[in-house]
Amino acid sequence: MTQAGRRPRQPTVREVASLAGVSPMTVSRTLAGGANVRPELQEKVLAAVEELGYHRNENARSLRPGQATGLIGVAITNLANPYYGNLALGIEEVAAAHGKRIILGNTGEDPARERQLIDDFIGRQVEGLILVPSGGASDHLRPERLGTTPLVLASRRVYGLDVDTVLVDDVGGAYRGTAALLDAGHVRIAYLGNAASVFTGRRRYEGFERALAERGLTPEAGLVHRGQQDVASARAAMRALLDLDTPPTAVFCANNRNTIGALEEIGRRMRHGADAAGFPAIVSFDDFELSGLMPVPVTVLDHDARQLGRETAQLLFERLAADAPAAARTLELPVRLRPPDRGAMAP
Repeated sequence: MTQAGRRPRQPTVREVASLAGVSPMTVSRTLAGGANVRPELQEKVLAAVEELGYHRNENARSLRPGQATGLIGVAITNLANPYYGNLALGIEEVAAAHGKRIILGNTGEDPARERQLIDDFIGRQVEGLILVPSGGASDHLRPERLGTTPLVLASRRVYGLDVDTVLVDDVGGAYRGTAALLDAGHVRIAYLGNAASVFTGRRRYEGFERALAERGLTPEAGLVHRGQQDVASARAAMRALLDLDTPPTAVFCANNRNTIGALEEIGRRMRHGADAAGFPAIVSFDDFELSGLMPVPVTVLDHDARQLGRETAQLLFERLAADAPAAARTLELPVRLRPPDRGAMAP
């Protein structure tokens, strides 16, 4: 059953006990740590919990019957990235306007951590969930696991999951950024991006590849580095590009972590006497702090992460309202190409 229909209710302790063939007290003791419960009974209880998709109610002792928690669970992939901080601020702004609070968790792009975090949120009886998905298995996000708790996805889609989703124009933005480099005369263009398993990583590479194909070009294997999830790995990838016998004249960076890593490597070389004029032109998908003060000009593919958060939260609260539309919705926010304040993109 999709979000368009009615979600099933959450299973109860008694239903877990019945499936496991034990008493409700045994279920409660097992979930509290297993004190005085034989190992074989614990195994039966945990198997029943998994089969039914039961979530322990962490707030039951503090809530009166029928009382709402006022909480919205928000799970993002990288708390260290200011982009996601702005997204969270946008969510919080809308939540506060509805008299709700958010609880925020970080998955670190780890599907196992995402699963545990979602389970924890459900156990705390959050009224709704907002998730930047990691891209792993999604069975823990399905209606039979979430029960009546609505879910909205931000920035990335999970294929096969029919829920409200807010995206950025990843393909079109990457296409325009790459086309700008081609229009400036570059043909030897490198690519720094995150893993192909990441939704945005796939889409931004698609836009990059499409722009090259329209000019009769294909990505050169030695110039493409995909899989950098943090600044350190991006810096290493940029070092490898600059050490080539024929370095690229331009680099398309598919997110701000890759951009910052690339610029750190350029800055390191400049401190050792390298001339800024000898480095590749940079295009960054996602803005970052002080982007206009970098030692080399940076063209930014800009969009408002805070607005992305607002739009995502608005969909969630519409879903929570009685008059929410039945069909799942997808919004795609525009991307603006912002040329550098100084310098030129030409090779």
